[in-house]
Order: sequence, then structure tokens, then C-alpha cells
Amino acid sequence: MKKTTPKTKNSFSALLAPLINYSPVANFNKLSECDAIIYFFGAKEAKNKQKNIEALVETHALDFQIDELKKSDKKNIHFIGRNGPVWIVFESAPTNTDHSGILNESGYAFARDQFGTVLNQVRALKLKSVSIYFQGATPEVTEGAVVGMELASYVFINHLKLSAVKAEPLNVQLNIKSENLTAALQKVSAVQIARHLTNLPPNIVNPATVEQLAFDLPFSNNTEIIVWDEKKCEAEGMGLLIATGAGSPTAPRMVHFKYRPKAKANAKNKKPIAFVGKGVTFDTGGLDIKPSAAMRMMKKDMGGAAAVFALAFWADSSGYDRPCDFYLALAENSVDGFSMRPGDVYKSRAGFLVEIDNTDAEGRLVLSDVMDVAAKKTGADEPEYLIDIATLTGAIKVALGGDTAGLFSNDDKLANQIVAAGQRSGEPNWRMPLIQKMWGDLGSQFADFKNSGGGFGGAITAALFLQKFANGKKWAHLDVYCWTDKSTGALSGGSATGQPVQSVIEWLESV
Repeated sequence: MKKTTPKTKNSFSALLAPLINYSPVANFNKLSECDAIIYFFGAKEAKNKQKNIEALVETHALDFQIDELKKSDKKNIHFIGRNGPVWIVFESAPTNTDHSGILNESGYAFARDQFGTVLNQVRALKLKSVSIYFQGATPEVTEGAVVGMELASYVFINHLKLSAVKAEPLNVQLNIKSENLTAALQKVSAVQIARHLTNLPPNIVNPATVEQLAFDLPFSNNTEIIVWDEKKCEAEGMGLLIATGAGSPTAPRMVHFKYRPKAKANAKNKKPIAFVGKGVTFDTGGLDIKPSAAMRMMKKDMGGAAAVFALAFWADSSGYDRPCDFYLALAENSVDGFSMRPGDVYKSRAGFLVEIDNTDAEGRLVLSDVMDVAAKKTGADEPEYLIDIATLTGAIKVALGGDTAGLFSNDDKLANQIVAAGQRSGEPNWRMPLIQKMWGDLGSQFADFKNSGGGFGGAITAALFLQKFANGKKWAHLDVYCWTDKSTGALSGGSATGQPVQSVIEWLESV
């Protein structure tokens, strides 16, 4: 039976157009009059908090509000005064923890979530313009404020309905430097692309349409797009990737964004950074099929690839100053007579024989073959770092919750850098152990090793499996949830978060 690529009735590019050609929800400009005012005071202004509250309350509040508002000790004070709505927001100093500060809320994260909340309130009041005054705020804080407003503005269905009229932009006056505004919008556009790509339904998103999107995005001449189709993957010996997608009518493939910033003088002096994203566009679990409740949101199983896709777009659009390679490992784990079975043995591109213990442990299979491609590049293309991003295990969510990524690495310096970047970006990454003796859980009588095994430490054994394919490179694995089940900060509940785009951009800007 020959498999074909199904055609979608909707234009995939059109569904992404609002985010590809990113248009901010706010028009950032200078206005003479506004419907509302937001005052933001940085942490350095904490000593003047009461003085600032009293002055602003006297200026804006109605007489009956003044006494009560002056007593407020909230971080976010809101009232409708003489000339309209007013918000007064105070950045609080970080609360010390016993984890060396890596769980402290950064100024960026605080401003992002506070302004995301305020944006929703502004929209609920149907306001058309707002002035924002920053006092004593760092560039990181002002960037967080812009990112928060933009993240809060995203409503998936508005982009899915192609005929929907776009909401009238909010006119915003704010006193920040234009380069800080540009950086914030470049970052948030990447996050929005990752969120939207993950949110799109699986009848629209499959390996073929993701490939189509790669060529439809407005990448510059600094980025070359290379696709290995099913035949090329087979010729390259990528038996694990091919086996994962064997049950789907849409063939698996690898998409590679090769970013080489020709205009950057120092780019030639740095080795590339390679990223690999898990792109299982829908995961039924295969023949070890998931329970129906566990399958509901499995369109998000390509969240890692969506993040890597978005990072490629960010690097190209921002003119990032060092070479990078972004790989998408794309397959659909479906069920038919061609599906891989428990007990099957497949040869990986790296030469290892892998026994299929569980067809629902497929993410490590697609990643491993593509990681081998990235890790074995030579010469000018040899990577200094290899980073994989994947919605890999439910075990990591049980251990850390949905907001914190599990970080595994074979390099202490790299791991510490990524943890620090997560703290600064308000997208925490928590380092987990690579307990080598647990490798025995993946032992096999019929192959070099199995793809799963044992009932405990599932996130660790998955990471140990992937480490086999890092080829000795400085490697980090981010096991992410990339979804929020409840509204929090700038994000609305029941949708993709774009994790870990913000923290990885923060890391990239520091290396």
C-alpha cells in the first residue's frame, strides 16, 4: 500500500499569516490624551512606594477613594478615578530562597505577568488608548511589559477564523527606547509562532504542512532550508524516525534550517549551535494506544519542534550573531497495519539496534536519528552545543509541574547557563540527574537496548537514551510541557505557552 500526503482544504500559510508577518496588538506611539494610565515603579523605587502612592492617588482618585487607596499594600493598585482607569504597579524585590536564587522571580517575569493581567483588564473595559510611565525600571523590565501585553492579546480562534475582523489595535504611549521595543517584539513574535503552531489542530498540522510552512515564512538569505523526505531518511539509515511514522498516511521527514549570518563579523569565529525539536504532530501512542483522556491534547506533542521552528525564525529576523542549525524531527505516531509493534527491532542512524518496548515512547526515537545528523557534522558545521527540546515524558510534569522544564545535561557549565537563563526569563529550567546505573532499565536480550523500561524514573531513562546519540558533544535536553491548563500571568488557560522559547533566547543572547 503506497502512502500519500493528504491535502488540507485550508491554506496552512494563511492560518499562520497573522503571526508570520507579526503585527503587534498595540500601536506603540505618542499620544496627547489617553483613556487610561499605567504607572510602573521599578524595584529601586520601593523605598518611595508610599510617597508615590499618595501623590498619584491625590492626583487621580475621587475624594471617597483617597483614604482607602493610600492604605493599600498591593503590588498592583487599580481604580477608576477622575479622568478614567488608573493602574499603579510596583516591582517587588526578589524573595530569597534556599535554591541560590534560581527560583527568584526576575523583573522581566514580574513585568510580563503583571502587564499581561493589566492588558486583559484594559480589553475588558474596551479602552482604545493607554499611557504607560516607567519609573526606575530596567530595560529587562520594560521588555517584559511589552512581551506580557502581547502574549495576553493572543486568542487562538481569532487567528483560525480567516474571515474574522482583526481587533482594533490598542494605542499605547510608553517611555522606552526604540531598540528595547524592537527586541521585545522580535522575541514575542517567536513565542507567538510557537504557541500558534502547537495550538493548530492535527487535521491541519502534519509533517507535510510543517514543511510547507518552512518555505512560506519570510526567511532571509542567511537561512538555507534543507528537507530530507522519507526516501532520503531511509537512505540515511534513519530507521527509528521511519518506524515512528510508518502508521501514518503522511510520511515522516526532517526539516533543517541552516542559519549562517554572513553580515556578522564575529560569526566566523564561533562554532554553530544545533537544536533538535521533537515534532510528533499527533501521538496516538501507536499500538500501545493511549487512553482517550490522555490522547485529547496530543496535538501538543510537537511543541518541541514548534519551539525550535520559532527559534529559527527569531535568529533570522533578529540577525543573531552566530551560526545555528535548527532541526525538526517530524512524524505522526498513528495506527494501521504498517505501525511499529512492541518487540520490533530497528536500526538507528547511529548504528544502534533498538528494540521497541513501548510504541508510546516514540519521541526519543524521532529525536535520536536527527540528533545523530546534527552531532556528526564536521568542519565548519560541527556544533559546539547540541540542544534538544521535547514534550518527552509525563514523568517530568509529575515531578516538576507544567511550568518548569526538566533539564538534563552532560556539561555543568552549559547546564548552569541554561538554568540562569530560565530564571531571568521567568521560564524556569530545573536540572535533573543523569543517573547512569539506571541505564540497565533499558537492557535488551535482542538489541543493543530498548526504547523504554522500568516503572520509575521515566524522565531520566528517556534522557539516558538520548545521551547515547549526542556523540560526546556538549549536550542539553529540555523535557517540556509547553502547555498551560489554567490562566496564569500573561497566558490564558487551555492553550500552548511557547515554552521554552523565552529562556532559550535568553541563553543564546548570553553565549
